[in-house]
Amino acid sequence: MTDKGRIVMVCYRPKPGKGTELRELMKTHLSVLAEEGLINDRPSTIMTAENGTIVETFEWRSKQAIEQAHENPRVNWMWEAYAEVCDYIPVSQLPEAQTVFSEFTPFSIEED
Repeated sequence: MTDKGRIVMVCYRPKPGKGTELRELMKTHLSVLAEEGLINDRPSTIMTAENGTIVETFEWRSKQAIEQAHENPRVNWMWEAYAEVCDYIPVSQLPEAQTVFSEFTPFSIEED
């Protein structure tokens, strides 16, 4: 059986004064994962919650690719850079996640 892609949703809550730095990191996020062969070609979706948290969905190549990312020095460096500018939070902490039809505002990192 072929391991199928895994779509994930990740929430980045910018640390005070670090929103611009977070958006800059996001500009290279998927390209790094793609260069390392860890994600599929499906475009990501980026949106913001009412409280300013940035929500991103993207597709890993497989469950194994997610595991490989944790052993990849380049990916780990990127995750450390993210941790300096944002907190990762569960989607369940967003008020929007408490409704049947969760609404978010479309967001493009290229518009900055």
